[in-house]
Amino acid sequence: MSERLGILSWAEEDRPREKLQLKGKAVLSEAELIAILIGSGSRTHSAVELAKQILSSVNNDLNQLAKLSLQDLTKFSGIGDAKAISIVSALELGRRRKDATIQTRPQIRSSLDAYRLMKPELMDQPTEQFWIIMVSRSNRVIQKKPISLGGISGTLVDPKVIFKMALESLASGIILIHNHPSGNKKPSTADIRLTEKVKKAGQLLEIPVLDHIIFTDDGFLSFADENMM
Repeated sequence: MSERLGILSWAEEDRPREKLQLKGKAVLSEAELIAILIGSGSRTHSAVELAKQILSSVNNDLNQLAKLSLQDLTKFSGIGDAKAISIVSALELGRRRKDATIQTRPQIRSSLDAYRLMKPELMDQPTEQFWIIMVSRSNRVIQKKPISLGGISGTLVDPKVIFKMALESLASGIILIHNHPSGNKKPSTADIRLTEKVKKAGQLLEIPVLDHIIFTDDGFLSFADENMM
């Protein structure tokens, strides 16, 4: 009986899963990507070899591969219903992604843009909340995330949490924004100190703090507009 040739029997650098983890998805061939979907090979062929057989049957054309039915795929030795379903499902997701409308992320060109962006989250809030808007180099919004949800008179903010989120999102810049339920747009001493503290941390990490906005239901104050940054 021949030995089963699964992924675990290969040299580590040749295993598709490990290769993706170490080198990224872009370096994998179509056969290696399909091998990850298949998971394991047959008694005589590795998952990559099975994937190559399937691709060869459609002249390495992914569009033709997407037209194969479950019955077509299960004709290959070593491909059962579960593996065929994985392949068909992955290709269907790719088709839907291709057909999906690409939505342009909003761009922050001014403090007013940031204020408007946060209206759905902060308008009519009875308690103070602190959020950050993370942006790309072109100031397009990557994400907006709450940092702290506090009480009527204040909220605790940890700069480490701010920059953990910014680093994980690969942000090129951040905008701080918090609301004053009282309607008072004037920054407190604590607001000014926090802004300076976060700004210095951003300089060290090369993630600049572009603005700090105090949000109220009838307007806002921008530290950048007021030359307080």
